[in-house]
Amino acid sequence: MTVEASAASAPQRRVTGLDGIRGLAALFVVVHHTYLESFPGYPVNTGPSWLVWLLYGHLAVVVFIALSGFSLAVAPARRDWQLGGKARFAHRRAWRILPPYWAALIFSVIMAWAVVPQPGSAAPDGKAVAVYGLLLQDVFGSSVPNGAFWSIAVEAQLYIVFPLLLLTVRRISGVVMVTAVTIVVVTIGALAPHVHVVSMLMRFTPQMAVLFALGLATAGILRAGDRVRNLPWQWFAVAATVPVVILCVVEGTVWWEREHFWADLAWAPAIGLMLVAVATGKARIFKRLLDTAPVRELGKFSYSLYLIHAPIVVAISEKVIGPRMQPGLPRFLATLAIVLPLSLVGARLFAAVFEIPFTRYRSWSALRDAFRARFGRSAVAAPTSPAAPTSPAAPAAPVIALTTSAEKE
Repeated sequence: MTVEASAASAPQRRVTGLDGIRGLAALFVVVHHTYLESFPGYPVNTGPSWLVWLLYGHLAVVVFIALSGFSLAVAPARRDWQLGGKARFAHRRAWRILPPYWAALIFSVIMAWAVVPQPGSAAPDGKAVAVYGLLLQDVFGSSVPNGAFWSIAVEAQLYIVFPLLLLTVRRISGVVMVTAVTIVVVTIGALAPHVHVVSMLMRFTPQMAVLFALGLATAGILRAGDRVRNLPWQWFAVAATVPVVILCVVEGTVWWEREHFWADLAWAPAIGLMLVAVATGKARIFKRLLDTAPVRELGKFSYSLYLIHAPIVVAISEKVIGPRMQPGLPRFLATLAIVLPLSLVGARLFAAVFEIPFTRYRSWSALRDAFRARFGRSAVAAPTSPAAPTSPAAPAAPVIALTTSAEKE
């Protein structure tokens, strides 16, 4: 049976292309931070005009958040929007997110103490470790161990409301759910400049809730009939993207930094439609890129890459390249030539220990058993009785390889 026939006869567990989007977004963040280190002055572009697009690294996080909502909703969408239990969901999210995050926090603190702290921040103290360890960095102020960690707290808070959003979709509809979230968020954004209590909510980056809700709702395309799935979603995505790109070009990066709240909301339809186009196979060229072996492999450890790259970028830029080169294009290229392979290799090794095992095995007991099977001694055949005739030795028990796979989200 061909792959196409298999796909037609049984629904796929994963949506092809999602890991690739994660991988490319994480890679873009690495290059973005390298650019910031090489051309100081953000949000003003002090580098070549043809590289101004590298200042829009925040957009990658916007994509991450929408993609997270979509990925988490894939399985519920296929079973009539049933979550499968809040406790089970909470355990799976904590098991997936926290081990690599806490390991990366330790790595970041060590790098900040032993090499160089993050730009604009003192070395993290005990308060910073506690605040970031508990994912409260957008609640309490502290020194910053890792500049990329702010979005992990946002993700964790969105996980808390995910069951409620899912319930709304199941009981009413995805359109109502997204509309309700958008009304609340837009109200916060409109009142924040005028009401101090409301302005305090802006530190939680509330616009991300709209991206997350939209990603969740767009997973409903997996339940749609052929007539809806066959619509030209790729062109809808292009039509939604072009006006926002023009807006960013006309207004510039200073506006982009000042108006993140509204700019993120403007990007929401384009990103949601892009996810639908990928899920329905309409963006064929883009999906072929996402399904290439290097991009798929990158997606497997994209979370680790996002978690550990910032200390590496800062260390290489400020301790290795900075003392030898002035800000400029040569410094950017030299820094990138070191940072990119070091971050990729480091993230892949980090993921092998702190991320991938936790995506394959869902409990400590399963992880322990797999470890013992992989690295333990093979079973030894029981000795025969001296009086018994000799017989061929029984084959050793097979060693179970660490290859079981499971849904990342």
